[in-house]
Amino acid sequence: MFELGFWELLLIAIIGLLVLGPERLPGALRSLQRMISNVRGYAGKMQAELNHELRIKELHEHLQKAEQLDADKLSPELQRSMAELRQAAAQVQRPYAATDASKTEPVDNTNKTSTDSVSKPTKDNSHE
Repeated sequence: MFELGFWELLLIAIIGLLVLGPERLPGALRSLQRMISNVRGYAGKMQAELNHELRIKELHEHLQKAEQLDADKLSPELQRSMAELRQAAAQVQRPYAATDASKTEPVDNTNKTSTDSVSKPTKDNSHE
């Protein structure tokens, strides 16, 4: 990305030493290092997200092919893609189904105490 040689780095270090002084230069270098680390982490997360989205798009294209063909005449690769897509769709819909169910069902807290929702551990005496 940047092609900095030894002399360029030495010049940057001397300018940094003159501008910041010897007391603040180490702190500035640490904060620069943290910032670069955060940028790299963010870039890695973005790359993983893009790869995930590309995989979903590929699975969606395979599903469209499968809809056009008869499901029994599909290649094993397309059948695996369909199974993966169904699993991904179920995982995505699972959190939304739980929130939809909680919205539609009325909550009745009149007879509940604070310990009703907490399960108490049972003592296992089989090891004694």
